[in-house]
Amino acid sequence: MTPPSFPLEPIEKSSIDELRSLQLKRLQATLHHAYAHSPVYRAKFDAAGVHPDDCRSLSDLAKFPFTTKLDLRDSYPFGMFAVPREQCARIHASSGTTGKPTVVGYTLKDIDTWATVVARSIRAGGARPGDMVHVSYGYGLFTGGLGAHYGAEKLGLTVVPFGGGQTERQVQLIQDFQSNIIMVTPSYMLAIADEYERQGIDPKSSPLRIGIFGAEPWTNDMRVAIEKRMGIDAVDIYGLSEVMGPGVASECIETKDGPTIWEDHFYPEIIHPETGEPVADGEMGELVFTSLTKEALPIIRYRTRDLTRLLPGTARTMRRMEKITGRSDDMMIIRGVNVFPSQIEELILKRPELAPHYQCVLTREGPMDNLKVVVETRTGMSQDSIEARAAAKLLQHEIKVYIGSSVEIELRTEGGVERSQGKAKRVVDLRGK
Repeated sequence: MTPPSFPLEPIEKSSIDELRSLQLKRLQATLHHAYAHSPVYRAKFDAAGVHPDDCRSLSDLAKFPFTTKLDLRDSYPFGMFAVPREQCARIHASSGTTGKPTVVGYTLKDIDTWATVVARSIRAGGARPGDMVHVSYGYGLFTGGLGAHYGAEKLGLTVVPFGGGQTERQVQLIQDFQSNIIMVTPSYMLAIADEYERQGIDPKSSPLRIGIFGAEPWTNDMRVAIEKRMGIDAVDIYGLSEVMGPGVASECIETKDGPTIWEDHFYPEIIHPETGEPVADGEMGELVFTSLTKEALPIIRYRTRDLTRLLPGTARTMRRMEKITGRSDDMMIIRGVNVFPSQIEELILKRPELAPHYQCVLTREGPMDNLKVVVETRTGMSQDSIEARAAAKLLQHEIKVYIGSSVEIELRTEGGVERSQGKAKRVVDLRGK
């Protein structure tokens, strides 16, 4: 007997023409709203010599200026809002670790829209009526926890609002409550799997059926590793606070072929990272988003710094994006070669003697940049064992073949690489210190 499922919204299976017509209508309304009510956007449009009336087709969006994180920081805290602060039901903000935090606001309608797209994402990930969702994303100013929470509630599921940390207790409550779905970063899922094994419980015996993972880039090799270890389906949810939060795009469990972008709310473009010129669907570049339904903080052509390409829809009418495995600001340039942490991760995952807990440490000697990969051995294996040293040597060789220069491998035993309860810190740059 097929288990009950939630029905799709009509727009998810609409025709391309219907979708594009709705997008244009909503885009024109958003541009007018931003111009009329956000002094920052009015100034940006005027400086670029464009007016919302100039948008007569979706391709006309390319005439409008980009929005960057710097715009949000320069207008800190509420300067880019397009409604009075009093009309905001909630404020979220980034950590601000690299400068002033980016602040985003939501009207009650924005909160409902956000809950709707997250509910859609959870349903696409394979949720069934009656499921219980264990939320391990951080709550508070970070959008992950509350975004997942409101979406799961909107779908009519039971929510366990745990948040990050207390890994031992997380495992206990997943087991005791018999949660079916977990929403968490993939790196913290590995920490939960480690804790299962520490407690002598086979992770595959957990009640979890689905993991909905986001907030950091992760590879398909990592997906395979998590699915094999936990005995679950692992799907990718994508979002960023400046555009909305989690739920901008999400994978469908029936295909697991890259997140479907909920294009009725978020219009995607891919641009050349250096020239800013739009590139065709299917070409790699930087992902840019324009919100189509936001009230408090409409976002026009926001440069995400995420590198991907747009692909045709499969499980839904909307386009997909290739799984994000790198960001332009995460890219390491080692002696003239572009390297992403995800590429190192793929090589680590090929070595069964090594655990997928790692960091890339960058240092400089004179004019030369050096890369050291700090990686843990698998549970129960000494860093000094013959097997571990052989695996490190192979990893060192494979990285050298890949990037064309030697790297140092530092082995550590289990727990030797700092665990993250939020986004994993994969790159430690010591070159300016």
